[in-house]
Amino acid sequence: MAELAEEILLYLNKSSEESVDSLRLAEEFNTDHQKIVGAVKSLQSAGNLINAEQQELTYWKLTSEGEKVAADGSYEALVFYAIPPEGIVQQQLMKSVPQANVGFSKAMSAGWIYIEKKNGVTLAFRKVDNIIDEVQNNLLKLQKSRENEVSQQIKLELKKRKLLQEVKIKSYKIGKGPDFTTSHIKQETDLTPEMIFSSSWKEKTFKPYNFNALGIAPDCGHRHPLMKVKNEFREIFLAMGFSEMATNNYVESSFWNFDALFQPQQHPARDQHDTFFVSDPQSALDFPMDYLERVKQVHSVGGYGSQGYQCDWKLDEAKKNLLRTHTTAVSARMLYALAQQEKFTPTKYFSIDKVFRNETLDATHLAEFHQIEGVIADYGLTLGDLIGTLHQFFNKLGITKLRFKPAYNPYTEPSMEIFSYHEGLKKWVEIGNSGMFRPEMLLPMGLPDNVSVIAWGLSLERPTMIKYKIDNIRELVGHKVNLNMVYSNPICRIEK
Repeated sequence: MAELAEEILLYLNKSSEESVDSLRLAEEFNTDHQKIVGAVKSLQSAGNLINAEQQELTYWKLTSEGEKVAADGSYEALVFYAIPPEGIVQQQLMKSVPQANVGFSKAMSAGWIYIEKKNGVTLAFRKVDNIIDEVQNNLLKLQKSRENEVSQQIKLELKKRKLLQEVKIKSYKIGKGPDFTTSHIKQETDLTPEMIFSSSWKEKTFKPYNFNALGIAPDCGHRHPLMKVKNEFREIFLAMGFSEMATNNYVESSFWNFDALFQPQQHPARDQHDTFFVSDPQSALDFPMDYLERVKQVHSVGGYGSQGYQCDWKLDEAKKNLLRTHTTAVSARMLYALAQQEKFTPTKYFSIDKVFRNETLDATHLAEFHQIEGVIADYGLTLGDLIGTLHQFFNKLGITKLRFKPAYNPYTEPSMEIFSYHEGLKKWVEIGNSGMFRPEMLLPMGLPDNVSVIAWGLSLERPTMIKYKIDNIRELVGHKVNLNMVYSNPICRIEK
């Protein structure tokens, strides 16, 4: 690059012209034009050695198809020459010439050929003895840079036929600057300790500092989109007066994950195809035994106004350790601790953390994902309180159109699936699940009879995928994550 810059300076010094085009320099030096542009920019950065004015040049260039037509002739001319003096069957003609449909139509319009039907067969004949292939002639003129011999209208027609294209190229008009010299001195960009120690900096020429330059961005940590959205949900819960539950126990016993939630031991969710069971340690040992007995009672023979499941309840099944399948297991522990207080106090809890299910991995499912859960315990809560709270919660997310559909959950009754109208998809989509915890779950804990608990839950991954326009969950979590996506995505702002 430095050698090319020196050559440009020498050329300008010898030239009698005031300025020269960079395209011409590329031809003179037999080098790529972009290299000339690079050398010009290097000289510009050195001060006022040269004057360089950018200009845009427009010229016409044959396409690859146009090159072929210039060499072989236009399609209409090929059709004309393919017709013998005695004529030819049209179907046979169309098979013998490339782009026959275009050529036949153009030849008919030009009045070069005509067709007749004889004995049910369509024949093509020549209408004139000789033709002049103007398309080929004009392309040859343009190919030899004789553009002034071809009218603008003809150029546009050839462009429409995709035989010609208009090319724009940026070049520089280069001339001598106020400080022009052929002995170009390289400007220093850094003041080094060695220059200071030897005082050599006094003899150096330094490149002017650009104080408007942003500089190199320092390396720093970047929050994953999931964590950004999680923080937004957390702020919403805290603003509504909720307290965050501790969710640091990924390994849970079947008792707290299933039995305490009045989920029967024969439920399919306890199958290995749905749940990850832990082999070491295989069983949990520490349980509140009086509470465990009450849970066993309500499962096996009933109680608290319920007939239970009328089946054998096994302690060995309740002891099995597993990776928790929902954070509702954490809610069960918190509600039990709340019931042990001398005086019940209304409480609002929330949690956002990982859960694990033995799912088949695809674009929308993972075996490890996050669950968002809200729980309210208070006197005399009703289904109306649940619906009102859900409207308040989702309004803060910017979701105003809600519908509720009856559903079944082992530990809530009544239960509702939550739907929202998606303006982009123009349809109602499920966004969460909710319900009121059953008496069979709450009363064995020791909570007062007139205390109700409402709860709802949704995933963290789905709203994150919608927010960041990600259609495959494996691009959000896992080894296929594009780190540039993590770096470049802005901070999350829930549209309210």
